[in-house]
Amino acid sequence: MKDQLIARIKGRQARVGVVGLGYVGLPLVHEFSTQGFTVTGFDIDRRKVDMLNAGKSYIGHIPSEKIASHIQSGRFSATMDFDKLAETDCIIICVPTPLTAMKEPDLSYIEGTAKSIATRLRKGHLVVLESTTYPGTTREVVLPILTAHNDLEVGKDFFLAFSPEREDPANKKFSTGTIPKVVGGLTPNCTALADVLYSSIVQETVVVSSAEVAESTKLLENIYRSVNIALVNELKMLFTRMGIDVWEVIRAASTKPFGFHAFYPGPGLGGHCIPIDPFYLSWKAKEFDFATRFIELAGEVNTSVPYYVVERLTLALNERRKSVNGSKVLVLGVAYKPDVDDIRESPAMQIMELLMERGAEVSYNDPFIPELPMMRKYKIPKSSVELSAEALAEADCVLVVTDHSVYREKAQFIVDNASLVVDTRNATSAVKEHRERIVSA
Repeated sequence: MKDQLIARIKGRQARVGVVGLGYVGLPLVHEFSTQGFTVTGFDIDRRKVDMLNAGKSYIGHIPSEKIASHIQSGRFSATMDFDKLAETDCIIICVPTPLTAMKEPDLSYIEGTAKSIATRLRKGHLVVLESTTYPGTTREVVLPILTAHNDLEVGKDFFLAFSPEREDPANKKFSTGTIPKVVGGLTPNCTALADVLYSSIVQETVVVSSAEVAESTKLLENIYRSVNIALVNELKMLFTRMGIDVWEVIRAASTKPFGFHAFYPGPGLGGHCIPIDPFYLSWKAKEFDFATRFIELAGEVNTSVPYYVVERLTLALNERRKSVNGSKVLVLGVAYKPDVDDIRESPAMQIMELLMERGAEVSYNDPFIPELPMMRKYKIPKSSVELSAEALAEADCVLVVTDHSVYREKAQFIVDNASLVVDTRNATSAVKEHRERIVSA
C-alpha cells in the first residue's frame, strides 16, 4: 500500500482531496494543481463551490485567473458531494477550529469531516489534518472516528498524519510553496507518505517524530507571538499613562543588533491563529493538572485591548465635550491585518460592537472589505463608505484599526479633514500638520 501510493504521488497520478476551501485549503488547491495533480475541493458552502467552478476566487491574494486556469485544465473541481472522497488517494482536512463561548476547543468541524471520510475510507488512503488544534487530536479524536466501523489498520492499510498550516495571506516574501512544511504521522509509514506528498509541492519539509510534535509546533509558533504581543500591548498601556511614546521606544530598542525582536501593539489580536490557538493548549493542559499561567495571562491582556481602545476613544471625545452616545465614529480598516481581505477574528468587529452598545453611530471604510459578512459571533450589516473629505469631516472621531497602505499614504489627508483621529496602529506617524488632532490608542 505504502509503496504503491508513493509511486502514484511521485508520478502525479494520485488524486488529492482538500476539505475546506478557505484561506488554508484554497492555497493548497492552487499549489497541488500547479504541480500537476488532479484536485477535488470539498466544501459545504454552495456559494464558494459555485464561484470556484465558475473560475472565480473569493480570496484576494489568489487571483481568479489562477482558479480559472485550474478549472479549464481539468485539474481542479469543487463539490459539495462528499461521496467523491472515495475517488481520492490523499485527503487533506482544512476546516475551522474555533472556540466556544467559554473559550474551549470546538472540534465539531474536524469531527464532522472525519465522519464523512470514515464512511468512504479505503485501503491506501492518506489522510492529513492541517487544522490547528491541541496535541493529541489526530490520534485521540480523528483516528477513532476513522476506524470505528472498519478493520483498517493505521500505518498499514491507511495512513494518518498532521501537518500544521502556516498560511500568511498576502505575504509578499513567502507563499505556500516556499514556507517549510512540518509533517508528523501516527506511524513511520504515515510520516513518510505525508513527507512525500508535501515534498511534491513545497521547497522544504521538516519531518518530526510524531503527530503530537507537529501539533505542538504550530501552537508554540503562535503562543510565542501571542505572549510577545501581550507584553508590548501592556507596555503600551503603561507608557501611555506615563506620557511615553511606545512606538518611539520600540524604534529605539530595535537598533540593538542582537537579543531583541520587535513586536508592535495594536487594537487586539486578529486572524484565525493567534487569538485562538493558545487556548487550545491551555484547555488540554488541564488534563495533566497543569496551569498555563503565562499563556492565560497573555490571553487576558490581549482580550482586554479592544476595551482599552474604546476607553481611549471615550476619553478623547470627553476632552472635546462629546459623549460616545450619539457621536459618529468612522472606523478605518476592519481586516485583521494590512492589505488583506481577511476579517477572521478581527478586533474591529468587537470594537464596533462595543461602540454601538454605547450608543455611537458607527460606519467603516475598508478597500478590501466592501461589506461586512455575517459571522458566527458578529452580525453587523454594514457596507464600506467612501474615504472622502466629507465622510472624515462628518465623523466626531476617526478610529484607525487596520493600517492598510492606503491609510498610511493618505494619513495627512485623513488628519487634515478629521477633527479627531484615534490611531491604534501608528499609521499617522508621518503626519506633519495638525498632530494635535491625533490620539494614540
